[in-house]
Amino acid sequence: MSANMDYAVKYLKPDENKKSKHKTAVKKKTLNPEFNEEFFYEIKYADLSKKTLEVTVWDYDIGKSNDFIGGVSLGISANGERLKHWFDCLKNKDKKIERWHTLTNELPGTTFND
Repeated sequence: MSANMDYAVKYLKPDENKKSKHKTAVKKKTLNPEFNEEFFYEIKYADLSKKTLEVTVWDYDIGKSNDFIGGVSLGISANGERLKHWFDCLKNKDKKIERWHTLTNELPGTTFND
């Protein structure tokens, strides 16, 4: 894995047509990229509790397939701090709730595609 060119992808799932896909800019020449970008979804508040926010990080390789680095999933099927973060977001719909989460190598029931 080259630590020089990474990017993140966000989906609000389920999302059959990948319409919720948001992709960050590629962060170059850094071993610890930070993706300080905001993204917004237009969704009915009542539907949000049935969704899962999936964030994945990828190593960008020119001319090759990109390498999956890790991901995190926030939603009703999450557990621990990720589930608490999701509920805090649902309870405070007009407030920004920021937390750090450790990336995992895989997410339950998810196949990662960038």
